[in-house]
Amino acid sequence: MLCAGDGSNISMAFPQRPPRGRFVPRKEPEHRINHMIRVPEVRLVGDNVEVGVYPTQKALQIAQELGLDLVEISPQAVPPVCKAIDYNKFLYEKKKKEKEMKAKSKSAELKEIRFTPNTDDHDFDFKAKHAENFLKEGNKVKAYVQFKGRAIQFKERGELVLLKFAERLAEIGQVEGLPKLEGKRMLMIISPKTAKKKKENAE
Repeated sequence: MLCAGDGSNISMAFPQRPPRGRFVPRKEPEHRINHMIRVPEVRLVGDNVEVGVYPTQKALQIAQELGLDLVEISPQAVPPVCKAIDYNKFLYEKKKKEKEMKAKSKSAELKEIRFTPNTDDHDFDFKAKHAENFLKEGNKVKAYVQFKGRAIQFKERGELVLLKFAERLAEIGQVEGLPKLEGKRMLMIISPKTAKKKKENAE
């Protein structure tokens, strides 16, 4: 606070200094490994090891003799379960799977197929082929019948179109629910049959 010559007070704001030695919490590791495991004994599992309960130091020794890490995979168990694995490889595979799942979830889209109560056979086949391609790519398909004006009186026709569509795609798609009316639209969602896709990939 400074005083002016006329006796009035003049306040001046000074910039605050950032606090010194600010504590930044350390990020907890995803797993306890090797010497970070402090319990007296663990249940050891893994390839090329004799599964059983060991003193922690003995379990660590077994893992190291195999050129592996001792990783605590189930800390809540009694005693905690530890696995002899290559931890860096384990993390790499885990991140790879997470990345693949994330990419898959982003790439999957909801594709729309539009019908009318009077869709002819040629148009129906054309749209069914498009839907087949969408499902094979892993996308869901929302098929709907659009009713205009008094056409809503013939909603049974729309339901028949959607049921016929579901039957056409039965080998590669599964219906998530019966056709339902929303306003002037009757719609149905069809998702790809993942089990069939996995079988084809395996072959």
